[in-house]
Amino acid sequence: METGRYQGRTFILEIVAIIAVLLFLIPFYFLISNSLKTFADILLDAAALPKALNWSNYTRAFEIMNYQKAFLNSLIITVTSIAGLVVISSMAAYRMVRKPTRYNNILFMLFVAAMVIPFQSIMIPLMKVANWFSLTNSMPGLWFAYLGFGSSLTIFLYHGFVKSIPQEIEESAVVDGCTPYGVFWKIVFPLLKPMSVTIILLNSLWIWNDFLLPQLMLSSADLRTIPLSTYSFFGQYTKQWDLALAALVMGVTPIVIFFLSMQKHIIEGITAGSVKG
Repeated sequence: METGRYQGRTFILEIVAIIAVLLFLIPFYFLISNSLKTFADILLDAAALPKALNWSNYTRAFEIMNYQKAFLNSLIITVTSIAGLVVISSMAAYRMVRKPTRYNNILFMLFVAAMVIPFQSIMIPLMKVANWFSLTNSMPGLWFAYLGFGSSLTIFLYHGFVKSIPQEIEESAVVDGCTPYGVFWKIVFPLLKPMSVTIILLNSLWIWNDFLLPQLMLSSADLRTIPLSTYSFFGQYTKQWDLALAALVMGVTPIVIFFLSMQKHIIEGITAGSVKG
């Protein structure tokens, strides 16, 4: 009886989970199906399946948005920003954990407090500071902005993970003659791999799909990222939904593939970081 009751409850939960998954997949259905329709068919019935697969939307969108250049810009900005976040934030978090001075504790609390500040409230000060240092309309300027906005959460995650690393391992390395930098790069940093993968995934999703910050910082057409290039299909009087949806599919496909191939590390990293050694 208990086995039958358990199986029945499990079956109901599975049905609920399947329905929830289907609900989450509805936006993807509209996105993909409408990207293969003509503009007229989208206006007539956006929920219907395409009468014919109109692949020309993708070729036209590829040429109009200069996809190769936009993809390269997004890739460079994402990779450089995440590399800076991983290196600088991991070193900062390690220092704060292993040297819990009053200054480091206050600094960590400031980083945590900065996580609750909405971006919209500091947009104008950000642009003023960027103009003072001539950081607008440049990739390095956008890189510094992402480094500043992403460091709070990244340091917070690394801070919890470093606590789970036994300090005896580092003490043994010091006894063997390892320098402080050697201890971090040869001993600690490799042990941070689960959390580093988690941070890379989370920040990749944010930076790759971000629209507002690049829109504020970049004005040159040669520096447009994929979200900015997709926005070019929406003018004051015209909205090219057929081409815009095709551009959206091409824009999200790389990051979705990357996420699906690496998602198993997210739970591993967050779970490991929540346990103190």
